[in-house]
Amino acid sequence: MFTQLRTRLSDVIRSAAAATMPGVALPEIVLDTPLHKDHGDLACNIALQLSKVMRRNPMEIAESLRAEITRQLEASPLKDRVAGIDVFRPGFVNIRLTPAAYHDVLADIFTRRETYGSTGFGHGKKVLVEFVSANPTGPLTVAHARQAAVGDVLVNVLNFTGHQAEREFYVNDGGNQIRTLGLSVQLRARELKGAQIEFPEDCYQGDYIRDMAATFIAQRHFDSLDAVNACAYEDFCTFAKDYLMGVIREDLRIFRVKFDHWSFESEVSSQEKIAAVLEGLRQKGFIYEQDGALWFKSTLFGDDKDRVVKKSDGFYTYLAPDIVYHKYKYDRGFDLLVDILGPDHHGYIPRIKAAAQALGKDVKALEGLIIQLATIFRDGKQLRMSTRAGEFITLREVALEVGTDAARYFMLMRQVNQPLEFDIDLARKQASDNPVFYIQYAHARCHSVIRKAREEASLVPASQFDLLTDEAEIELIKKMAQLPDYLNICAEQLDPFTLTRYMQELAAAYHKFYDRCRIIDAGMDTALSAQRLALVDAARIVFANGLRLLGISSPEKM
Repeated sequence: MFTQLRTRLSDVIRSAAAATMPGVALPEIVLDTPLHKDHGDLACNIALQLSKVMRRNPMEIAESLRAEITRQLEASPLKDRVAGIDVFRPGFVNIRLTPAAYHDVLADIFTRRETYGSTGFGHGKKVLVEFVSANPTGPLTVAHARQAAVGDVLVNVLNFTGHQAEREFYVNDGGNQIRTLGLSVQLRARELKGAQIEFPEDCYQGDYIRDMAATFIAQRHFDSLDAVNACAYEDFCTFAKDYLMGVIREDLRIFRVKFDHWSFESEVSSQEKIAAVLEGLRQKGFIYEQDGALWFKSTLFGDDKDRVVKKSDGFYTYLAPDIVYHKYKYDRGFDLLVDILGPDHHGYIPRIKAAAQALGKDVKALEGLIIQLATIFRDGKQLRMSTRAGEFITLREVALEVGTDAARYFMLMRQVNQPLEFDIDLARKQASDNPVFYIQYAHARCHSVIRKAREEASLVPASQFDLLTDEAEIELIKKMAQLPDYLNICAEQLDPFTLTRYMQELAAAYHKFYDRCRIIDAGMDTALSAQRLALVDAARIVFANGLRLLGISSPEKM
C-alpha cells in the first residue's frame, strides 16, 4: 500500500512538471528516502535532472514544482496523506507525509502478513544461482560457509521479489583431484596396516584423511596390509568421494541450506561431451592447436590471453568441463546465471564469459560474484588456517560452536566484495551488542507483549490506528514500510547484506518504541493500548518475514 502511495505521488509530480514545463521530455520520477531525517519522508531530484536540460537554476525549478504540486494535491484524494512540500538545496523537492499515510502501512502488513515485503521486481525472471560447489576432497570450510549463507539467502530474496530462482551445487567429481584423494586415502590405509609411507606433499593432508582410511578398512574388514594392497585403487576413489559428499550434505543440512539441483561433473561434462563441445568451437574457428595442446581463442572476446583447454599430455584443463557445464546451464532456459565464486577466481569470470560468447550465448545473462574471505577471530586473535596442511576451520565447527543462526547472520554482515571478520566470542554472546541476539530479542519481545496483553488485560490488537502519532511509533512504521525497498536493493545488487542492515535498523526502531511508549499500563487509555498492541503485532510479522528470508529462527521466548 505504501508502494502504491509512492506511485501515486510520483504521478502527481509528473503531472505538475508537465504543467509547469510543457513540451519538456521528463525523466523517470524517483522518490527516495531523504538522507536527513528532518528533510521529510520522500525526496525527488527531478529539478536537478531538468536543470541540465533547461539550463535553469534547479532551486527555481523546484520552487515552481512545489507550488504546482501543492495546488494539484488540494484537489486530490491524497490530500490527507501529505502534510507539506518542501524544497532543499541544491534542488530537491521533498514530501512530508501525515501519520495517516503510515497507518496505511499497518493495514497492508495485516492484509499480506507472511507475504508482506514481497515485490514484483523480478517480473518472473528465471535465475539459477550456483554456489559452494566445493570439490568433494574435504569437509566444507568457513570460506564455503560464507558462500553458502550468501547464496541461500540471495535465492530466498530473489524469490520474494518476484523472480523464479533455484539453487545449484556443481560437484567437481572428475579430474585429477579425485584421483589424488583416492591415493591419499589408500596411502593412509596402508600406513594404518603397518606400511612405512612417505606421504607426498601434493596429497590431501589432515586427520580427516586418516579417519576416512580407518572407516574404509572397517567397512571392508581388511585385517592385513595385504588385504589393503589387494583392493583396487578405483575403490578408494569411489569410497572417498561418496564419503565426503555425505559429509558435505550433512554440513549443509546443519547450515540450513538445501539445494534444488546437484549437478555432477562426471555426468554433465563427461569426456565425450567435452570433446563434442570443443569440436563445435573448433568448427567456429575458436579452437586451435599449438605445441601439442588445444587452445581457446578467448582473446577474441576480451580475455587478456588465450587459454589451454587440452594439455599436450591429453588431459583437459579445468576450463574445458566448465565450458560444457555453462552450456548445460544456459540450455536449461534460465534468464540469468549467477556463479558465486571465491576470491581466487577473479580471472575465471572473463574466461567463462568469453566461452559463453563463443557458444553464442547472451553474456549479459551471466553474473560472477566474488565472495571475499571470512577471517575467524577468537579472544581477539586471528585463527590461522592452511588448507594444504589440512589445518582449517570447518563450516560445521563454527555452526556448532556459535549456533547456526549466528553463523549464518555473521557471514552476511558485510557486502560480498568486502572481507569479513567473524568474531566467535561476539557471536556467542547473549547481549545486545550481538546483532543476532538483538534482532531475535526484538521479535521475542513482540510475542511477550502480545501474551501479556491477552493474559493480563484481555486486550487484542486494534484494527484502527489513528491514535498512533508519537514520533517513536511513526519511526517504527516508517522502517517497516521500507522492507520492500531494501529487498529490491538486495535483488538488484545480488547481495543480501542490505537485509541484515535493515533488520538491525528495524530492531533499533522497535526497542526505541518499546522503551518510550507504554503499551499495557493501569489507567492507560484502552484504545491507545490496543492500537499500540497492533503496532507490536505488525512488527512481529515484519521481524518474522525478515528472519525467515535470512534462514534464521524466530524465537517467541528468550
